[in-house]
Parts: sequence; C-alpha cells; structure tokens
Amino acid sequence: MPKITFIDFSGTARTVDADNGSTVMETAIRNNIPGIEAECGGACACATCHVYVEEAWRAKTGEPSPMEEDMLDFGYDVRPNSRLSCQIKVSDALDGLVVRTPEKQA
Repeated sequence: MPKITFIDFSGTARTVDADNGSTVMETAIRNNIPGIEAECGGACACATCHVYVEEAWRAKTGEPSPMEEDMLDFGYDVRPNSRLSCQIKVSDALDGLVVRTPEKQA
C-alpha cells in the first residue's frame, strides 16, 4: 500500500496509506487532509484539489493534461509543479509521494 505525505501551508506533514487505483485527491478526502476541498468530486471541473508536487516526484506523476492545465488557470498561486490531485492516480510507483497544499484553494 503506497504512502503519500501531504504537507499543509503551515508545514505540518501527514503521511497516510493510499489505495492503488484511487487518486491523490480521494486519498486526501478519505483521510481528512486539510487544504483539499474537492468541490467537484474529482471530475477535473474545478481547482479545489490543487497541490504542489515535490520536485523529486514530478517525473513520476507526469505532466498535466490540457484539460487539467485549463482548470489550473483557476487555481490560487499556480506554479510549475502544480497539479490537480484528482488527476494523479495512485500506484506502487508513487509510494513515498510528497505533495504540498497551497495557502488556500481557488
């Protein structure tokens, strides 16, 4: 079972177990991670599950799709390592993934 570490804006880290095949957003919601609102429920129709992927993990999580990039335009403080957590599928390859949540969601 892969582990994902979520670090909030204040620097508090929470490491949780994730299910293969789920998304990083679903993992956050199941574990009551603060800073992930997920208003659209994972349909890539908002930017309220915005995270920053740590540099060491960017290649493994991949680049955002054109649709995801369009939604990130609505995000708060979007950076080159920004992703929507609903678009990152959990697999064993992501065991140890570290993401940070922004100060606020859009």
